[in-house]
Amino acid sequence: MNIHGKDIKIFTGNSNRFVANMIAKALKLDVSGADVEAFSDGEISVSIKESVRGSDCFVIQSTCFPVNTNLMELLIMIDALKRASAGRITAVIPYFGYARQDRKAKSRDPISAKLCANLIATAGADRLLTMDLHAPQIQGFFDMPVDHLLGVPVIAPYFQDLFKNKRQDVVVVSPDLGSVTRARNLAERLDVSLAIVDKRRPKANVSEVMNIIGDVEGKCVLIADDMIDTAGTLCNGAKSIIEVGGAKEVYACATHGVLSGPAIERIQASVIKELVILDTIPLPESKRIDKIKTLSVAPIFAEAIQRIYEDKSMALLFR
Repeated sequence: MNIHGKDIKIFTGNSNRFVANMIAKALKLDVSGADVEAFSDGEISVSIKESVRGSDCFVIQSTCFPVNTNLMELLIMIDALKRASAGRITAVIPYFGYARQDRKAKSRDPISAKLCANLIATAGADRLLTMDLHAPQIQGFFDMPVDHLLGVPVIAPYFQDLFKNKRQDVVVVSPDLGSVTRARNLAERLDVSLAIVDKRRPKANVSEVMNIIGDVEGKCVLIADDMIDTAGTLCNGAKSIIEVGGAKEVYACATHGVLSGPAIERIQASVIKELVILDTIPLPESKRIDKIKTLSVAPIFAEAIQRIYEDKSMALLFR
């Protein structure tokens, strides 16, 4: 493996072309030519349209819906670049699908996140650049260097400005025990207090709020999570924070807006005043509502790519 290639080349599949274009623009580059299509039987077809010999290639592809198609596009693009003698290949995965399947929850369960990590390595990737894995320890599933960006540094400035005149009345709430570290990080950046929702999950995509740990009465609450899927946890938590905790109003933020199934209808009907997400997953026109605001991850990913290419420390991006 080379330390780095002779130049940067940005490639993208079909999952999030807008973000790839914005990253390339921030780097003052064009997205390199590649046709990523499907044959009539569903097989993925990839054709790289320019020389990549000795180049530092970055393949930008979120493995979001349709998850399996986007994952296969990524794997085949990496294989094509490897066989074309790319100097180094970095898989840039703003949203890493299958991350929630990171352990055996019951007997005979697969660990699909590890399987996906193995597939990416076998395809020929030399390193991974991603953001807010569902569990940070998933980095250990990869037998390659992993640069794990955080969404909080992108989200925090927006709420610092929004709450600048009422910071003493704001509380950041973690929707469960697993998100406490992320919520605490955001609370420290906003210089506000922290509370936790204690819940149980009887089955997938279903949660029940048991208790609220911390004082939210009369406060403006900001719920912070890594992703929002069907929005049941988020909306139930927001309702309990108002009805049980006595909060005045509720905002929410998350890095990844999966927003599957009834998510949009639930958010629209919820007590949440505004939901802020990042564009690691594209938000189709049909899911755009006034309550949802999207922030761009392109600047931080562009900076990370530049630093990887120049062999510079990534520590600055976490401050």
